Amino acid sequence: MNTGNLVIRLLLTTLLLISGISTTAAADQQLCTPFRDGKVKQSVLAVMLKAAKIGNLYRIQPATSEVGFCIDSKFQQIKGSFKDIKGGIALETSADNSGQALLAIKTASVSTSSTLVEKTIKSETFFDVERYPEILFVSTGFEWKSETKGVLRGNLTLHGVTKPVTFNVLLSDIKGNKVGNSDIILVKITTSIKRADFGMDSMTLMVSDTVKLCMSVQAKSYIAAR
Repeated sequence: MNTGNLVIRLLLTTLLLISGISTTAAADQQLCTPFRDGKVKQSVLAVMLKAAKIGNLYRIQPATSEVGFCIDSKFQQIKGSFKDIKGGIALETSADNSGQALLAIKTASVSTSSTLVEKTIKSETFFDVERYPEILFVSTGFEWKSETKGVLRGNLTLHGVTKPVTFNVLLSDIKGNKVGNSDIILVKITTSIKRADFGMDSMTLMVSDTVKLCMSVQAKSYIAAR
């Protein structure tokens, strides 16, 4: 074989290998991209990346996930939902109750059944989506209550204010059974918050202060390259 051709082949092979490694590294780092720039502590991101290495990380699937809310007004109950959702769950199904959840939601992705209501919710009166484009949740603890039920605690940043919240969680495979080694998990989360706690205290005579949050999230197992 011509020495020149051999050298070229070796160079091409090396470039392909480097490209593959870079692509893999980039894919792994992309897991945490929505939570960088000081949004989340590095130690929290390290937990997520470590979980990915051992197959305990589940990435939220936006197409089959929804974060919804409902609030009573003087005229009717207002319901809305967000569709631009990113995040993941580092899950340990053992008795040590460990785990980590990260969730980022674009406020501008909110939708309701009424154009007028939607504009009001996006305005400075409520979410103020131009000034506060993102809702962020970072868990601080998870406790299993049964094989499919648990309590998730963490910090919710909404409208520029961060407050501790507690969610009731139903966590199972798609058929409603214990997670086990499931490739896809279903997480249903509910809680109530006070909008005034997050600086949204307008129209108190017209709209209730209590907001019910309900999330239905599908997450798919992700294993980082070793």
